Formats: sequence, C-alpha cells, structure tokens
Amino acid sequence: MKINLSDGEWKLMNRLWEHSPMTITELTGALREETGWSKHTVITMLSRLEAKGAVYYEEGPRAKRYFAALAREDAARTETENFLDKVYGGSLGVMMSAMVGSRALTEEDIAELAAILERAKEETS
Repeated sequence: MKINLSDGEWKLMNRLWEHSPMTITELTGALREETGWSKHTVITMLSRLEAKGAVYYEEGPRAKRYFAALAREDAARTETENFLDKVYGGSLGVMMSAMVGSRALTEEDIAELAAILERAKEETS
C-alpha cells in the first residue's frame, strides 16, 4: 500500500505504531508537548489519515479507538522510494556513490550493507 505521509502525519502514525489503540484525547496528550497540537488538529489529522487508508477506528465504550492500518515498514518503503526519486533520480547506486564520496559511511555501515546485499543475493538465487 503506497501512502505518502506528511511530517505531521508521521508524528501521529509513530504514536499509533508504538501504542495502538489510542483515543483522540490520548493522542492529543501524547503529542501536545512535541507539537503543540490541539484536539481539533489531531481530529483533522486523523480524518486525513483515515481518508488515505492509513488509520481506522473502532467504537469504544466512551470514545473511538484509533489503530494504524498502514504498516510502518510499508510507510518507510514508500518514503525511501520517494526520497530516492526526488534526490537521486530513483538510483540507489547514485546515492551510495554520493555517500562513499562524502565519506559518510562508517565501517559498521559498510559491514551492514554488505550483509544486506549478501542476503539479497541469496534470496534471488
């Protein structure tokens, strides 16, 4: 499921991924210090996310209980693809070349990437 999330939507979704289900009151309280959002802002964000298919709710005894319908991994994959398209023309190779050229990769990063590539090679064989 390819759903694009705004920065604010990421903040709200992160709360739901960590602590589902949550009510509007709980979300507002959890996000107030970080964002300063009012209850009305949270309601608006939830409405947008519901329209995108990223969240759903169930009626609780006192209030709606919101759940993430979008998996964090799917959101991260879409965000990564969008970033690659926007910044590197969709090329992972160009991005990696830029990272190597700027010496932004540590030995740990290189070892982790090598392990990921080896696993990918095994899965495609």
